[in-house]
Amino acid sequence: MRTLTFTIPSEYQDRKVLHYLRGCAGLSSRVIRNLKTYDDGILLNGEPVRTIDRLSVGDVLTVNLPDDPVEQLPPMPDPEFLEGTLPEVLYEDEDLLIVNKPGTMAVHPSHNHQGDTLANWITFHRTEAGRAPVVFRAVGRLDKGTSGAVVCALNAYAADRLQRGVKKEYLAVPSARLTGSGTIDAPIYRPDPILTMRVVDERGDRAVTHWEALETFDDRTLCRVRLETGRTHQIRVHFASVGAPLVGDTLYGTPSEEIARHALHCAHAELTHPVTGAHISVDAPLPEDMSGLLKR
Repeated sequence: MRTLTFTIPSEYQDRKVLHYLRGCAGLSSRVIRNLKTYDDGILLNGEPVRTIDRLSVGDVLTVNLPDDPVEQLPPMPDPEFLEGTLPEVLYEDEDLLIVNKPGTMAVHPSHNHQGDTLANWITFHRTEAGRAPVVFRAVGRLDKGTSGAVVCALNAYAADRLQRGVKKEYLAVPSARLTGSGTIDAPIYRPDPILTMRVVDERGDRAVTHWEALETFDDRTLCRVRLETGRTHQIRVHFASVGAPLVGDTLYGTPSEEIARHALHCAHAELTHPVTGAHISVDAPLPEDMSGLLKR
């Protein structure tokens, strides 16, 4: 169980418990409904309280988040089998786990991936450390072929508070010579609901990608990329749309003998901690398969 404690400020004098939980505390309606089903889910000065009850300045409001009912994930293969492809922990506490995901690892279990995903690894990691398993909540997931920082919320409260609150920077290697910096502002559309492929099309949702060339070669460029929107495959689709698909991107470009995936890495993530309010900043080192593309 994760216990959160709040001291009521003056602006919530005589206001309802619900107003504070939804406002200052930032809990979703779903989480609050769940808390109300437990006798000690919401306490005011140590006593059970209703969400319609009124608050006073200095009151202590306690929220006890119950442990998640976790569906048993398939067992993870022997770590030796995955040697060289295991995630690296960049930050961890009671509410957050930030890892550097290998590009070869899928995030969620699927028909083609049972036991070898990031979700499986997190269950393995917590079990090895003697911690309870949690529901896997990735805040802004990465495609299987994309490496780098993945932020995982370890409880429903942290997940609610982090929605759209994580800033990321990516490193990408488009297969073209680019200089300076620029912005690609082009809508992204999914023409076939069965297929994952996206295209730039006026029927799509607005998508904005900002890029800056860091190192330029004859036929490729190392770019720093920041997203203003978060569409599926956005970076890959946008660079392909300007004639510079990422090196190794078999969906939007062509295969490469130099790298077995698209050259995209989430190199930096920063956020405000959902409970403490502290500023958290992590960097994920560029993996060898991408750095090898730059050795010219």
